[in-house]
Amino acid sequence: MSQLTVFEAINEMRKLSADGLSFSFSFMSYERSKQTTHGIVEVRNARLRNKSPMVAFENSEMIEPYYDLDTNEPRRFYQPTLMTFNGRQVTLI
Repeated sequence: MSQLTVFEAINEMRKLSADGLSFSFSFMSYERSKQTTHGIVEVRNARLRNKSPMVAFENSEMIEPYYDLDTNEPRRFYQPTLMTFNGRQVTLI
């Protein structure tokens, strides 16, 4: 399978979400305040959420909000931590 850049994967996620379709992805968890990780997070069924224009916090442009459709929870991830998208490997550049 071919690789995607983070930006290509995010763009594809946005297209699928706009069409009402779901996707799978994985990312490395990251807790910025503690500079720790809890390992790889696998999301099997998700759609991106709209970014809130009113929320302005540090690095908010790198955070991607999503719904985990299996748990019905709103979540988010840092774009640079994206590892896979629909079974394809994701690279930073």
